Amino acid sequence: MSSTPSQRDQYLVINVMSQETTSLASLLTRLCTEQRCMIVNSRMSRHGTCAVLLLQVGGNWDALARLETLLPPLAKREHFVLSMSRSQSLEERPQALPYNVFVTAAQRPELVGELCTFFQQLSIDIEDLQSFTYLAQHTGTPMLNLTLTIAIPARTQLSWLREQFLDFCDELNLDAVIEPWRPLH
Repeated sequence: MSSTPSQRDQYLVINVMSQETTSLASLLTRLCTEQRCMIVNSRMSRHGTCAVLLLQVGGNWDALARLETLLPPLAKREHFVLSMSRSQSLEERPQALPYNVFVTAAQRPELVGELCTFFQQLSIDIEDLQSFTYLAQHTGTPMLNLTLTIAIPARTQLSWLREQFLDFCDELNLDAVIEPWRPLH
């Protein structure tokens, strides 16, 4: 199989939840390779005692069908929760600018939802969302750290968006930054 997905490739999105991390990742990535499927995108994280592994796997219909058949019995045998769904490449995406949003604030249960709603109302897609809570070192205040990667439609005036976003953050007493996305390398 080639190192990049071709136009004929199809995709399977696999979401697995388990108590294991490394053995789970090893087992599933090996199974994908054995079935001649390529891992296109992956993410694994621990949430309390649960580990979550999310894989986007590409391959021809036959390879993905074999993988789909093998996963449910494996999930039962290895005691992990499995969900999977066929997916397609996003070929018809409108032009958009990738931006990162970084927010730090005192934790409130509704805060993540309010931020998501703000971008939804402006028709800005959220491509990635990561958050975690912690206790502030000196004060013990429950805090939230949130990072969003958003896709700003190319027609959006950036100065207007920044002004709207900063006004929104001021109303909610959020320390936030919106800046162009940059690759890590």
